[in-house]
Amino acid sequence: MPLSPSIFPAPPLSVPPFPQHVVRTLRAAGHETFLVGGCVRDLLLGRTPKDWDVVTSARPDAIEALFPHSIPIGKAFGIITVVPDPQVFPGAAPVETATYRAESTYADGRHPDPGTLRFTDAREDALRRDFTVNALLLDPLPAGGSAPRVCDFVGGRADLAARTIRAIGDPSRRFAEDRLRMLRAIRFAATLGFAIDPATFAAIRTLAPGIRDISAERIRDELLRILTESADAGTALGLLDSSGLLREILPEVHAMHGVEQPPEFHPEGDVYVHTRLMLSGLPPHPSARLALAVLLHDVGKPPTAHLATLPDGTLRWRFESHAAVGAEMARGILARLRCPNTLIDDVAHMVGNHMRIAESPNMRPPKLRRLLAAPTIDDELVLHRLDCESSHNSKNILDFLLAARARFAAEPVLPPPLVMGRDLIAAGLSPGPAFKPILQALYDLQLEGETDKAALLARLPDFLH
Repeated sequence: MPLSPSIFPAPPLSVPPFPQHVVRTLRAAGHETFLVGGCVRDLLLGRTPKDWDVVTSARPDAIEALFPHSIPIGKAFGIITVVPDPQVFPGAAPVETATYRAESTYADGRHPDPGTLRFTDAREDALRRDFTVNALLLDPLPAGGSAPRVCDFVGGRADLAARTIRAIGDPSRRFAEDRLRMLRAIRFAATLGFAIDPATFAAIRTLAPGIRDISAERIRDELLRILTESADAGTALGLLDSSGLLREILPEVHAMHGVEQPPEFHPEGDVYVHTRLMLSGLPPHPSARLALAVLLHDVGKPPTAHLATLPDGTLRWRFESHAAVGAEMARGILARLRCPNTLIDDVAHMVGNHMRIAESPNMRPPKLRRLLAAPTIDDELVLHRLDCESSHNSKNILDFLLAARARFAAEPVLPPPLVMGRDLIAAGLSPGPAFKPILQALYDLQLEGETDKAALLARLPDFLH
């Protein structure tokens, strides 16, 4: 890598007041300071940065002294989070401000060892970063009022123009330092629409098993960003798969490969192909709930697949109870990834319920109304639409559900149930899992016109087994 940076003028850029203030304050105190990382990359691509990062020659103590509103959580690694004064910069986000540093060892493959960290200069700081397009330094306030300029020690400008994700220096060393960088390479390629440099991708394929050393929370966060921020989540899944990372973090999804489906219902191909097509059809910026439900909706098919003989003697692939099996598998997968319980419950419900949607035209009105009143129904309807578009392409059931939903919206709000759990206890029943179907059955009778509580309770023996 060159000892001196390649310096080139930047196009007109929009840097918010608070990051400018941080740069200006550090410069006024005599410290070399630049914007760095994803914010510079995104500005040069014409995208709006989500976060702002500053790198400087100032030591952590000096940064804290200049900014009384600061958080020293990362001070051991030379990082200070500078927090804006809300009276002066209302609505501004904090700016992570780091001292130029170099790191020599990463014993755990995740964090630099504090004992080996040393403060250094801009060049060495750029060389220790992950990818060339993330190591560009932007001077937003050059002297004399000239245009902003970019300093490039690593060839990031050329890779930005070529739309390439390339590890800085030896890819194997970069990934050994922090194995999460392998998933980050996939995310950057998928969200930016870039290709991954062949040598960088080869290193990921070799080192992919090492991703298991990364905490579930960090893997979860990268996976969710890949699924919800990619322009084409199906292509992103393909990158995860071909890199070897999918097999390591989601073996249940990798197992979808080669699981055949009846061609009359699924002319598109096996379960993996079907799932990838559905992911490609996701709307921009889907909820995590929807993206995960699409990814996992058929995760129960591989373990339930078997050939069944039809009455005419032909064989067909069948997947009995795959939705219920998939719901439990989804719970296990998302628990393993340390997802919040509400997200786990919603995704498991959607996976377990996705075949019931097909039964909706035969449902009695109360049951159909409950189906359409579920808090997840908006995402469930999108899931069903994608399922149809990625297979037989029939929209009959979706049209039926949308019409029913409009019809129910014009009807009175559902009344509260007349029979509650306490009434079942008073009738001599012991609380337990059987309460829910009994209460639902009695509520269905109420919605069908029975408004006398005593008459409903008189029907209780009909639902006891």
